[in-house]
Amino acid sequence: MEYTETETQRTKAEGVIPLTSAPDANPMRKRILTIPNVICFGRLIGALSLNYFAITDQAMVFTAAFVVLSLSDWVDGRLARWLNQRSDFGARLDSFADSVLYGSLLFGMIWLRWDVLRHEAIWWIVGLGSYALTTLAGLWKYGRIPSYHTRGAKITQWLILIGAVSLLLDYSSWPFRIAILAGTLTNLEATAITWILPEWRADVLSLAHARKIASGGGSPA
Repeated sequence: MEYTETETQRTKAEGVIPLTSAPDANPMRKRILTIPNVICFGRLIGALSLNYFAITDQAMVFTAAFVVLSLSDWVDGRLARWLNQRSDFGARLDSFADSVLYGSLLFGMIWLRWDVLRHEAIWWIVGLGSYALTTLAGLWKYGRIPSYHTRGAKITQWLILIGAVSLLLDYSSWPFRIAILAGTLTNLEATAITWILPEWRADVLSLAHARKIASGGGSPA
């Protein structure tokens, strides 16, 4: 469907941008080498190094490194917006780096704090199950892993940071449980978004945003 200049201006004024014109709104959409992506590559490499700190029983170093890597996720997201360097590749890379980071976090917690984590098995098994569900749903429908970066996911990242530090430093298990619960709800929302959207799309803020997109338009993410 083609849009005339008048229709486009009217649509933007209403806060709705046609789905067919959305990719052209960002000239960086197909770029690979951007500042946020470089930071993301660094987080990916750092996430792999966490396994070494775990195996060598450097709990404090492991915890500090995880905090820094988690904060880098917030930094590259902000830079992508400020510099207008959001891209489809960056969204997929960010999701992959996050998966490796949290996979390394789980391995480290099992290695370093299994005496505590085994009592929390029901929580993290349910969390992993919900993540597997949304991942498999994306692979089945789109042939790729979802990269929605919803508001819920952003909140959950902070909760996981607090919960992981609390568990790793032997403070309390409750922040960890709250983070897992939030992550489970976020993954269920992502699965619902996959069910609604007809094609893969990055940076979907919420289920309501997905419904708006599916109905013919959506506001910029």
